[in-house]
Amino acid sequence: MTSRYAQQTISSGSGCRNPNRCRRSDKASRTKKWWFASTAIPLIAATIGPFSNVLSIVSLVSPWRFTLPDNGLPFSDNHGSDDAAWGIPDPNWEIIPNIFSIIFGLLGHLFLLLNFTRRVRYIVALPLSIVFWLLSALILIVVEIAMAIYAPPVAPGEAYSQGFWHSVLASLMYVLSCAMLMVNMVGYFKGHYPQKFELDDDQRTLILQTMSFFFWLAGGAGVFCALEGFTYADSLYFSQVTILTVGFGDFAPKTDSGRGFLFAFQIIGVIFLGLVIGSLTRFAANISADKIIKRHRQHKRESTVGRTVTSEKELRERLGLPPVRPDSAAAEGGVAESASEYARRASITQLGRLEIVGRAVIFDEGKAQNAVGSGEEALRDRRKKRRQKLLLLEKEKDRFDVMRQIQEETKHWKQSWALGMALLVFFSFWTIGALVFMVTETRISQWRYFDSLYFCFVAILTIGYGDLAPKSNIGKPFFIVWSITAVPIVTVLVQQMSQTVVMAINRGTFTLADWTIMPKKGILKSFLARHSTLAKLLNRKQVDTEKGKRPERPMRDERHFSDIDPERSLGQQQDGSRVLEKEKYDDNELAKELSAAIKAVAHDLRSHPPKVYSYGEWERFTKLIRFTALSSLESDESVERDEQTEWDWIGEDSPLLADVTEAEWILDRLCESLGRWMRGQVQKHEQRKYWDEVFDVMEGRVGDRRKGEAATDTRRVGSRSYGHGRNEDWKGVKWEEPTGNMERPLTR
Repeated sequence: MTSRYAQQTISSGSGCRNPNRCRRSDKASRTKKWWFASTAIPLIAATIGPFSNVLSIVSLVSPWRFTLPDNGLPFSDNHGSDDAAWGIPDPNWEIIPNIFSIIFGLLGHLFLLLNFTRRVRYIVALPLSIVFWLLSALILIVVEIAMAIYAPPVAPGEAYSQGFWHSVLASLMYVLSCAMLMVNMVGYFKGHYPQKFELDDDQRTLILQTMSFFFWLAGGAGVFCALEGFTYADSLYFSQVTILTVGFGDFAPKTDSGRGFLFAFQIIGVIFLGLVIGSLTRFAANISADKIIKRHRQHKRESTVGRTVTSEKELRERLGLPPVRPDSAAAEGGVAESASEYARRASITQLGRLEIVGRAVIFDEGKAQNAVGSGEEALRDRRKKRRQKLLLLEKEKDRFDVMRQIQEETKHWKQSWALGMALLVFFSFWTIGALVFMVTETRISQWRYFDSLYFCFVAILTIGYGDLAPKSNIGKPFFIVWSITAVPIVTVLVQQMSQTVVMAINRGTFTLADWTIMPKKGILKSFLARHSTLAKLLNRKQVDTEKGKRPERPMRDERHFSDIDPERSLGQQQDGSRVLEKEKYDDNELAKELSAAIKAVAHDLRSHPPKVYSYGEWERFTKLIRFTALSSLESDESVERDEQTEWDWIGEDSPLLADVTEAEWILDRLCESLGRWMRGQVQKHEQRKYWDEVFDVMEGRVGDRRKGEAATDTRRVGSRSYGHGRNEDWKGVKWEEPTGNMERPLTR
């Protein structure tokens, strides 16, 4: 089996055996390039939509211009002049379009939800969402431009209020949502994914929880506005600071009714916030696992497959080495064998330097000796300074071990990548946010960039000393938008650090305790077992390698290839793939083992973390999966059975690459094997009945000739094979005189 896979992997480079499966895989790989447009963009738009509506409501109920006290100069007690300003009534031509903008924004979000729930077709719902959100953004932008032209605030005594800046942020978010949905439609029209959008449970809950959170935030702001006398913009800012548990202290409830409402508002708000953060974390983890992590693992697997060889012959072909020269003189006597071996080594040393360490095969052409003879120039052209690294995988266990190494490397890469991305996003939001706050708060608080960094760090970690807080009309709306994203990012960062940095510190602490204050029994022995070189220095009799691993010895020339007999190794591999055909197992005993294995694997499903099986366990499971396929009589399903029972450990059909756990995969295949065994038993029973009827007819025809011969349970009619029992097989059959007993065949 390994040799067959090796030929396919060399030709295709992917380990794919089934052409149809290869085409499906190519289509899936093209679709993965548009995974962000197909999956992430609609969900991001669904979460941005309700937030944009909340900002539009603030821009409607708040005046867009303020009159500043003392001609815009800050008070002596460092209380910002924007907080003490009073509003200027807006003209009607600004209010009425703002109402239509909110209506269009709600309609755009409604059609997006109808697309998710399949109430309206994708080709209808998504364009309508884009149109309505684009109209909302255009209305706000046009009103903002008109306000700047026909009714601008007169500096320094007047300034734009929080309502104006909320409208600016809402229009920007509407435009961002429209742009993302347009990218999604481009991918659909190019045929990268269907219009049918499947929502899993995490995605569905993310949309519902986000809508609930913003509804609770906007409703709570309205209640605090009525109870405490805050403006609606300040109430929204206060509600945001409260739910995020930042607590700057610049706003606080003063009345008993406001403080009483705070009890229920904060408890429910924190619950909503935790649910949203949890859903966002799972969504980001699922996207990275399905797209980024799998793509990295696929790249590592394809790179490994491209470097894999299974025999000396294949190795020579990949390296461009001359074939093994036939030793004709060795047949006459053993004298010429050393000369032939010397000639083979000479041919290798002229081409390059070959070294094999463990499974790694390194051929360094840059260290070749100088060529001699008439073909010196041609040989120098061929001998470029390059190094080829291949993997020699002679046995199926070698391929299994290599796949385990790929899994382990992918696991470490996943942790490093997740932590690195979380740190990158955290520092981006921290530094860029600090830059924006430095600009917005310069007029009132004269913040330096370091002050902004300090404020953002205190706010993003929800410390909230209160010594610094945004006071400008543009700083508060920006804080609402910035903090609603920055705080969940910190939560994700803490989770990633707990899985990497914290776990590494725990392992280091346990290791230090094992060697110092709490010594662990056998720690020195296990350490020496992992470091064979040190063990060899301490004790010459220590084994150089661990148990079960191949000895790692460098191979300097081609003499080491005498240990590799290509015919013998390939024959062993083929014999290993057909071991079930040669071994005589009782089907009933294997069926009992199959039933016991199903029970054991079903118990492993509850293991946390998921159970990881050794090669020996996989070998036994494979035997139980394949024995029913080898003995099955369902010839019309042979192709399907081959896909279910045959795989390559480093191929695309490898069980170790499945989207489910190993226990789930094995349980599914064991149940399929049990079903095949039961169907086979039914077929055998039907065939026995069929042959009973056939022999009953035969006994009726030859009964007169037997004359009193005692009927027995085992009967034989000559040595004729009766085929498959079809009617056409019996045409023209001349019955022979029965001799002795007749034995009924068990197969057609």
